[in-house]
Parts: sequence; structure tokens; C-alpha cells
Amino acid sequence: MTTDAVPLIPVDRLGRRFADLRVSVTDRCNFRCPYCMPREVFGPDYQFLPRSAILSFEEIVRLAALFGQLGLRKLRLTGGEPTVRAELPMLVRMLRETLPDVDLALTTNGSRLVSLADDLKSAGLDRVTVSLDSVDPDICREMNGVEFPPERVLEGIGAAAAAGLGPIKINAVVKRGVNDAGIVDMARYFRGSGQIVRFIEYMDVGSTNGWKLDEVVPAREIIERLSTVEGLEPVAAAYEGEVAKRWRWTDGSGEIGVITSVTEPFCGDCTRARLSAEGSLYTCLFASVGHDLRGPMRDGATDDELSARIQGIWTEREDRYSELRAAHTDDLERLRGGRVEMSHIGG
Repeated sequence: MTTDAVPLIPVDRLGRRFADLRVSVTDRCNFRCPYCMPREVFGPDYQFLPRSAILSFEEIVRLAALFGQLGLRKLRLTGGEPTVRAELPMLVRMLRETLPDVDLALTTNGSRLVSLADDLKSAGLDRVTVSLDSVDPDICREMNGVEFPPERVLEGIGAAAAAGLGPIKINAVVKRGVNDAGIVDMARYFRGSGQIVRFIEYMDVGSTNGWKLDEVVPAREIIERLSTVEGLEPVAAAYEGEVAKRWRWTDGSGEIGVITSVTEPFCGDCTRARLSAEGSLYTCLFASVGHDLRGPMRDGATDDELSARIQGIWTEREDRYSELRAAHTDDLERLRGGRVEMSHIGG
């Protein structure tokens, strides 16, 4: 890819430009968080994708390069849990060599960062986002579904910070009656650390997590609770399509964020596409249908043909599920039917 070429940036039917790609490198995960991969569904007999079905590193890089020619500015590796994919730093290095100017990030549960952080940084990864729903040991173990202690995730966060994979963001899904009582403790723990906690409204991604609207803690309530710690003031978005609404402590001790997909949808400026582990392109986190890129690629499609397919998929895009959910709360079951699971395409 030449860096001096002017990208032809596709625009969808609602006027949204493509800018961000999330690449799932595996559909497997070593956690069983109930809002993502509930154990009763993803149990010992669950059939994950065979290795032959998953994109190779070379295939991922080839497609990423094509997205790079279409205006890609941020590429995030996801899963499943991406660190369970063997030789992940090799993929990072290949992507960095191919896309030297793209912001390259990773979302992880943090369980393997102690051993991988230095290698990921050396390979060219810019930063990490770590999922951690509570600093309370009992609640954390309940929410990750495998009795994994928060101390080990915190060690991973420390390793990432020492390696220079920052600014580190900590994602906490907030579910009423489960971990919402610990919001203030989470904020206090990371306040002043330089790491940014982002509280995420519990979302109805997929169809297996038993989502209920009354289990959602609205962002405005989260901010009200956090204001008991210290004053908060809003911060402007850092870029077009930023997911989190940003706030900072008025005493200068740092920043927090809230992700408001349920109560304040941000579909209107969504710039993100998602590539699943087996090479299907999804134009929304809440999509029910993906668009196959692996098949044409393995059947011999040229780069121009694949690029044209990607552009065609994006320009036909008109997804706005969260806005529809907000407008039709009395008909949620119909809206939620048949959607892809978050573990399949990342967050």
C-alpha cells in the first residue's frame, strides 16, 4: 500500500464514512462472561470454528490493506479473546508493516497480558483496552464465568502500562443488580492512574445473553453516582465517531467514559465495520447477516474485485439498530431476532 495515495472513502446511505475496522482473530475465549459467552450456551460441547475456516494471518493482512486504501484510520484486534490466537504478535507485526500509519489497538480480557505485553509492543501495537467489570473479587469471578481473579487482570494492565501500550482503557459492562454497586469503587481504583475506565450500558448484543431492559443502568445514572466521588465535567469527543462520551474529574485526576448504546444511541456517526474470524464483513454490532469475503478471496478474487465488494457493502449500509431499539421498546423481541453474537465479531 502506498501512503501518498488519496483514499477513496466509501460513504453509506446515511452519509457515514468508513474509518474503523475491528478484526476478530478467533471465535474462542478463555472466559465465559454471561453477557457475551454464557456458559450454558458456550459449554464443553459447543462447536467453535475449525482452524481451516478461520482467516490466516496473510488473509487478514491482505483484507486490512484493502481497507487501508478505503480510508482506514483505526484497526482493532478482537475475538473472542484475541490473545488465545497463537503467534498474535506476528500478526501485529505484519499489520504494522503493511499499515504503518494506522492506529493499531487490541481489546482483551487481560488474562495473558503479563506474558504478551512486551512482545505486542515490540511488534507495533499502539495500545490496549482491557475488559474488567469489577475490582471486587467475588463479583469479578461471577462476571467472567471462570473464577478468574481481578488481581491477575490488574497485573496484566500493569504489564501493558510498563510496556507502553497506552493510554489504557478499562471497559466495564454495568448490569443492574450484579456489579452496579461497585461503579464508584471502580472509578476510585483507577482515578489518578492515567488509565481510563469506560462504563458500558449492558447491551442486547446477540440473542443468548438473556438481556432485559430493566437490567440496564443508564449512563446518566452512572454519572450521577460517580459525581459523589468528585465533580465531573464533559470533555469534547477526540474524533468523529468516538463511541464513549468523555468526562473528566474537576480536580484534574483523570478521565472516565460512558458508552450509551441503549439510552443515547450513537448510530448517526458510526464509522465502524467488523470482520469476523471466518472472513464475513458486518456493518453493525447488532447485525444479523454478514457478507462473505473469505469465499471470493480463496476463489481467486483480485484485490480490485475484493475492494469493489467491500465498497459496495458499505455504500449499501443503512444500519441503525440502537436508534430503532430506542424508538420501539415495545417490540424488542422482533428487533432482536437472529443477530450475530458479540463473541463472533468482537465488541
